[in-house]
Amino acid sequence: MQTASIFKITLFLATNIYFSINNVSGQKKVYNVLDFGARGDTVTDNRIPVQKAIDACSQTGGEVYFPPGTFLTSTLFLKSNVTLYLSAGAVILGHDQVDKYPALNAGFSFYGDQWAKYSLIFCKEAENVSIRGEGLIDGQGASFASGETEASRYNNRPFLLWFVNCKNVSVKNIRLRNSAFWMQYYLSCEKVAIEGIDVWNHSNKNNDMLDIDGCRDVIVSDVTGDSDDDGITIKSTSPRISENIIITNCVISSHCNAIKFGTESTGGFKKIIISDCVIKPSKQRTVIYGKPDGISGVALETVDGGIIENINIHSLVIDGPGVPIFVRLGNRARKYTETAATPPAGKIRQVSISDIIATGAGATGCSITGLPGAPIKHITLRDISIEFSGSNMPDSVFNVPEKETAYPEATMFGDLPAYGFYIRHTNDLKFINITTRCKNREDRPGVIIADTDGFRVQSADIWTSPVTKAALQVYNSKNGLVEGCRSKYPGKKFLFLDTKTKNIKAGQ
Repeated sequence: MQTASIFKITLFLATNIYFSINNVSGQKKVYNVLDFGARGDTVTDNRIPVQKAIDACSQTGGEVYFPPGTFLTSTLFLKSNVTLYLSAGAVILGHDQVDKYPALNAGFSFYGDQWAKYSLIFCKEAENVSIRGEGLIDGQGASFASGETEASRYNNRPFLLWFVNCKNVSVKNIRLRNSAFWMQYYLSCEKVAIEGIDVWNHSNKNNDMLDIDGCRDVIVSDVTGDSDDDGITIKSTSPRISENIIITNCVISSHCNAIKFGTESTGGFKKIIISDCVIKPSKQRTVIYGKPDGISGVALETVDGGIIENINIHSLVIDGPGVPIFVRLGNRARKYTETAATPPAGKIRQVSISDIIATGAGATGCSITGLPGAPIKHITLRDISIEFSGSNMPDSVFNVPEKETAYPEATMFGDLPAYGFYIRHTNDLKFINITTRCKNREDRPGVIIADTDGFRVQSADIWTSPVTKAALQVYNSKNGLVEGCRSKYPGKKFLFLDTKTKNIKAGQ
């Protein structure tokens, strides 16, 4: 499917999602939580009176209204046709003890169902639900201890928001703070609009900003967020595919990966547009995970089976993350349940990444890597400019391990033999109008292409030092075209081909 067609289809979906969620006619009935006995005095336990207001509202449809004040509570069960509205100065404050939170159940199997048990606000199998206003929801996440072992480290920490199998969900303009775990988790939902929210999540381990898992018809727009763990994350923890998703006009900071697909990829990811976003360093300089300026800007990962297909990422400004672009097809092959079949290697195809300006990148280099016999197919990189830090590494091609079963991370291979892009195991690669620069001395080539069948490198402008044997180096590849390229700071030449590389046409 062509990029223009993907855009038209997704834009049509976006328009319908927005209006179906936001175009509510008629006068809403308002239920003030104070009328049900709630007290915004910070210390009163308001779970019962606020739940009564929600239950009453669900009978008629309408709005549960929080006036200014700090309303302490544990789990609230949001129901169909209910809007939680937080006025300016209103705070929903989560209890700081896990025994105040009842155990929850999503009602179907997915990877994580053994530890995803708690949430401050929980909504399951509901329709026409929303949270909005000028107020704040604070989970007091630093109060919850994570387990010390791999089996227990996720336990006993609530999400702030958790929506499961819901339809027509809107979260708008609210401020979200200090979750004990992921800030907001949308699992197997349909028609979701997340708009204008402001997120700060630096309280505990696994402090993601936003997780979309197995959902369809989703718009994320005008979001500002700063998180210790991943920023906007698209997951697939079950055979349910995440698809028809638009992410646009966001400002994102993360100590880990600002925009990420994975790592869980059981069903996969289809028909997704990410555009017009700024990725910048976190204001929080101490880290729990990751690095102060972030590990990667955009990370596309499928390692547990599943497919990444028909993805359009464009018009991003990235400042800070060490690796601006990371694409990985691996084969960790983790089952989403103990009884599920072991997944085969997944697929990545029809991916376009364009109009990217990145500064502050480190010495590692970007990587786009498939596996032997499972290449990444039909990937286009176009109109990209990246400034890297440079390093003292020599121009020496070393054996980059496959790490087929390893956890995917942009730093997983260490510093790569190319400072700009290391591309391996791909078919039908387009690399057009790419500029790479270094702030300091760098003797590695700008780009290495290995084990690739069918590639076009056009109008590339790649920095090299005088001792680098070539700006672009190609190994064990075939059926390529290199034209209209240059190296602003010339090494010995622009292009090097090893003896295993065949049928390459090079011209001006």
